[in-house]
Amino acid sequence: MSSSSVARRTELADFLRTRRERLTPDDVGLPRGGRRRTPGLRREEVALLAGVGVTWYTWLEQGREINASVQVLEAIARTLRMDQNERWYLFQLAGVTIVPPANECDAVTAAGREILDRLDPLPAVVISPRYDIVAYNRAYNRMVGDLDAVDPGERNQAWLFFTHPYWRTLCLRGRAQAAAHMVGTMRAAMPQHLDDPIWAGTVRRLREASDEFDSLWRRHDVMDRALPAKDFRSPVGDLHLHVSRFAVGTEGVNRMMVYTPLDDDTRARLDQLLALDARQRLHAV
Repeated sequence: MSSSSVARRTELADFLRTRRERLTPDDVGLPRGGRRRTPGLRREEVALLAGVGVTWYTWLEQGREINASVQVLEAIARTLRMDQNERWYLFQLAGVTIVPPANECDAVTAAGREILDRLDPLPAVVISPRYDIVAYNRAYNRMVGDLDAVDPGERNQAWLFFTHPYWRTLCLRGRAQAAAHMVGTMRAAMPQHLDDPIWAGTVRRLREASDEFDSLWRRHDVMDRALPAKDFRSPVGDLHLHVSRFAVGTEGVNRMMVYTPLDDDTRARLDQLLALDARQRLHAV
C-alpha cells in the first residue's frame, strides 16, 4: 500500500474504534453480559448487528487492506449510529467517492438555530433534498413525536413516513397524495446524485422496507410543486397548517419548512402542544 493509503486505513481504524467505544450494549438493545474490559461495544457485537463476519470487521478496524461495499458501510454506519457527516467521513476513509455532505447536509448555523428556536410555537424543520432532517425546533419535535429519541442516521422524513408506525398515522387526510409528492420530489432530485452511493442506498433501503414506496418509485413520476397545506393528527387535536418553504444553507439546497395555523383552533393547539411535558407526549417516536 502507498503511504497515503496506509494513513487513510489507519484513520479508518481509529475512527471505527472511537465510534464503537462511545456506544453501550443498552444503546443498541443488547444484554450487558457481565464485566467489560474495554468501553463500548465489542467488535463481535458490531459485526453481529451489521451482519458482517467478525474476522472481516476486525480486519477493517485493524486497518488491513480489504475492500468494503457501499451496502456493508451503510450497515456499519447504522449500527454505530453515525450522523450524516460521520457517514460521509466513513465512506471517504474507506475509499468510496461520494458527494460531500456540505451540498445537502450542512449543519445549521447559530443564526439558523436561533431562527428555528424563535419560531416556536410554529413547527419548523430544515430538510435536505433527500429528506434528511438536518435541524428542527421544539414545536416540530412535539408535533411528530420525539425525534430526539431517533438515531441520527434514521432522521429522514421519507424513512419515517414510510416505515414508522406513528409517522404513518400523522397525516389526517391526504396521505396518498403526500406519499406520492414525497417520492416524486425525490425522483426529481435523483438525477443529480446518480453516482452518490448514499442517495442510492437511501432509495434502495426504502424500496426494500416499504412496498408503498417501491410501488410509487417504480411509477417514475416526478414533481417539484410544493403542497401548500397539510393536516396532522397530534396529542392535542387535529392541526390544519399552511406550509412555507425557504432555501437555507451555504448552497441554498436545503429547505426550511415552517408550518403556520390555518384556523384559530390550530393556533391554540400549537400553544398547547409546546406546553406538553415529556410525560404527556404519549406518541414518542
